[in-house]
Amino acid sequence: MGLCGLACGLTTQFVQAQQADGGPVNGSVIVQPGAPGMPTKRLPAATTGQATPTSKADVAFMQGMVMHHGQAVAMTDMIPSRTENKEIRALGAKIGLSQTDEMKFMQRWLKTHGEATSMKMPMAMPGMEDMDINGNPMPSMPGMLSPEQIKALSEAKGAAFDRLFLTGMIQHHKGALVMVKELFDAPGAGQDADLFDFATDADNTQRAEIVIMQAMLKKM
Repeated sequence: MGLCGLACGLTTQFVQAQQADGGPVNGSVIVQPGAPGMPTKRLPAATTGQATPTSKADVAFMQGMVMHHGQAVAMTDMIPSRTENKEIRALGAKIGLSQTDEMKFMQRWLKTHGEATSMKMPMAMPGMEDMDINGNPMPSMPGMLSPEQIKALSEAKGAAFDRLFLTGMIQHHKGALVMVKELFDAPGAGQDADLFDFATDADNTQRAEIVIMQAMLKKM
């Protein structure tokens, strides 16, 4: 989140808190926290809080991440019928559950902001292109497995499946990290508090899971 966005967000919370108590009294002082190393500012007593605006990049990120998570969940759904590896099963259950919950959160966020809750199907069948909500071909998102990779994963069993799953999910997670970086690099994006918290948590979680999966691969 940009420094201004953080400061403005804190100001909004401060103002809203005052308003919840009946609003600022005449002569009271409203303070806007400054960015690190910068002084605070005094605002007029009549200042009111405003919701942080969302950007096209925010919406595109949430729509894209719903579908990105969708492929990861579809990958974890393959596990029970293809491997008896307890570590893979436990990891897959964790990823599947957490990303399913996150998909529900993102869909609620999009609905609240009056946006379409999905962009495309989570996995294209071999030979088929990914389509956007208008039925137009669109490029794959960072880290998404190709139809050929998905086919190979779905046909593998045992140790072969385990290796393909781990390498594929590492690729997938790294793609999500790219998407988070692109979000925060976009001017004016990532200012919404709920979106910021989600993107930050997703980044931290997937970095940690990448380390776990890399360690599991080394033991094979």
